[in-house]
Amino acid sequence: MADAPSASAPQVWGVAALLLAIGDALAARFGAVAVAGELSGFSRAPSGHCYFTLKDADGDAATLRCAMFRRAASLLDFVPRDGQRVTLRGRLAVYEPRGELQLVVESMRPAGEGTLYEQFLRLKARLEAEGLFDASRKRALPRFPHAVGVVTSLAAAALHDVLSALARRAPHVRVVVYPAPVQGPDAPPALAAAIATAARRAEVDTLIVCRGGGSLEDLWAFNDERVVRAIAASPIPVVCGVGHETDVTLADFAADLRAPTPTAAAELAAPSQRQALEQLDALALRLHRPLRRTLDAHAQRLDQRALQLARPSALLAAHRQRHALLAQRQLAALRQALQRQQGRAPLLAARLRGAVHAGLQRRGAALDTWQARLAALDPAQVLARGYAWVTDEARRPIVSAAALASGQRVHAVWADGEASAQVLDVRLRGADEPPR
Repeated sequence: MADAPSASAPQVWGVAALLLAIGDALAARFGAVAVAGELSGFSRAPSGHCYFTLKDADGDAATLRCAMFRRAASLLDFVPRDGQRVTLRGRLAVYEPRGELQLVVESMRPAGEGTLYEQFLRLKARLEAEGLFDASRKRALPRFPHAVGVVTSLAAAALHDVLSALARRAPHVRVVVYPAPVQGPDAPPALAAAIATAARRAEVDTLIVCRGGGSLEDLWAFNDERVVRAIAASPIPVVCGVGHETDVTLADFAADLRAPTPTAAAELAAPSQRQALEQLDALALRLHRPLRRTLDAHAQRLDQRALQLARPSALLAAHRQRHALLAQRQLAALRQALQRQQGRAPLLAARLRGAVHAGLQRRGAALDTWQARLAALDPAQVLARGYAWVTDEARRPIVSAAALASGQRVHAVWADGEASAQVLDVRLRGADEPPR
């Protein structure tokens, strides 16, 4: 009886038994519950189960771990994303391996966007209106950079991924790391300062801004306005590789090129050395083939010229034969031309005689015409028609009665003789008076 436990001693539970009892108490006390909040850290396992954290939508620090098994997840009619506000229905339970309270979700429906996502959309709209995301601002990356800068945390796995990818693809490219925290309240100003430092030092051709995946809160530094404006103002082309394929930040919109992962950012920033060497080999082969053909053609021509120089007598005989052929052709051409000219000589002589005869006839007719005109103008012919030629004593012609004076001596000539006379009287006639 001394070893019997005291009635007032507390019950001692085993860990598993206590957790089981708490789970039964929760199930009996709450049963099915509905809770609204904001998704964070949402992930879907290969098994199809979904795991995430539900944050208080009013900004309080309270969080609740949630699990949504494959059967319930298959009934979703939308794709859940971090920052989304949802309403969950399920039952409270205790996850015994870790002793954590969790909500086993049986249904989920959207209930509007969360606070962080609303901030994301408002800032995106404002910066987009300023033109920070315009496609016209995007610049092409250097095709063959000499140096690549990386802005990320020294402790980040993304840095290891980027360095490994660059060492594998382009070991000749120099890498400069500009360290900055990528999470927490100190991350935005440090990231902006690192980007500004890279721009001021101007020692790299391409800048990679990257970090690994995470929840919306984990990636929030890359949605900060200071970081976005620093990327947009960078004179160095920027590749942004933040998170995973489905993660989108405002830094992605401001960058010149977005990469789905940090490794992909490294692959976009520097071309593969092996591929570049293969391209060089292909170009060298393309250049070598026509050059070889040209050299072969010139070698054949050189051989032909060498053979010709080796037998100058044959070359001279060929030229003599060609000269004789040309001389024969020239002589034959001259004979043919002479025969053609000889055949044309009688015809040309006949044409010449006809032309001379016609010319003489035209000249004789013209001479007859001029003789007739000259005969018509002969004064003797005029006197033969009954006219007289009257002159004064000095034998100057008197062509007007006004030139006579009474008692003047005149001399008259007719066709058959002449006579001297004296003017007895002079009568002048008016201009309108007819002759008598």
